[in-house]
Amino acid sequence: MLLAWKRCRRCVSLAALLAVACGVVNAAQQDYLPPWNPPPAGGVSFSVPPFDAIADLHGDIVDPQLTVFFAGNQFMVVHDLVEAFKQRYPQYQRVFVETLPPGILAKQIETGSLVMGNLRVALKPDIFTNGKSSIAELQKQRGWFADTVDYARNPLAIMVAKGNPKHVEGLKDLGRADVRVSMPNPQWEGIAKQIEASYRKAGGDALDHAIMDGKVKDGSTYLTRIHHRESPLRVLQGESDAAPVWSTEAYFQQQILHRPVETIAIPAEQNVTATYTAARMKDAPHEQAAKDFLAFMATADAQEIYRKYGFQPAQP
Repeated sequence: MLLAWKRCRRCVSLAALLAVACGVVNAAQQDYLPPWNPPPAGGVSFSVPPFDAIADLHGDIVDPQLTVFFAGNQFMVVHDLVEAFKQRYPQYQRVFVETLPPGILAKQIETGSLVMGNLRVALKPDIFTNGKSSIAELQKQRGWFADTVDYARNPLAIMVAKGNPKHVEGLKDLGRADVRVSMPNPQWEGIAKQIEASYRKAGGDALDHAIMDGKVKDGSTYLTRIHHRESPLRVLQGESDAAPVWSTEAYFQQQILHRPVETIAIPAEQNVTATYTAARMKDAPHEQAAKDFLAFMATADAQEIYRKYGFQPAQP
């Protein structure tokens, strides 16, 4: 009886230790979850990741004086950028920003609204930002924009967990069967086309097909459901081994948030550098605010914020 009690006590102690250990792991994983920007001041703060956490809608959704649709990979810049804009133009204090995939933002403009869970957002943007070539294509197809400004550039990189456990040295390694890849979804992510162009530069069509066809089918390539901020999270939580991302994604996680990730550089001959363009909508609800924001994006203050987060200047 005594022996059985001692064994039982050992089991309970072990279970308690395992529970504590699991709690630590879960806490560490929770710590990686977005939103990664500081919340707005005032009001009741309520966020329970991953159940109730809105990472891609920023600022004032009620009667905004300026609405900006940013390509999603700039989520980390938004807080500092909007605060600097408000300081330069104090007449604009209610600013609403979305940082969703540009394909989703374009559909939102076309349909007139975005539905996120139980929330419907029917705001028209004053400013739309995207890659330079995508802005040009949208202008050719739909004629949405009044004028544009180029404001930043960004090359590609590969993000891996700290220590690089799978020994990924370049893009060719992403075709290996043992390397789980997190890849932006080509259906709504412009970066996917650029990454695929890099795959072809590194290993021809065979590498591109291996990663984007064969490995998608067997599950070792994961296509993101949100946008490329999903890839760093998968690497941090051990769900993916490597993720081709804009270099600023890796820079933000590694240098700004000090997360346990590393950056694998892609050689220039295999790399692609995107130029980002801000466009003022022809039917902008707040025309003067849109003009002021477009002018602000070219200022030294805005450029310094982009440099802080690892972006390159618009002109080489």
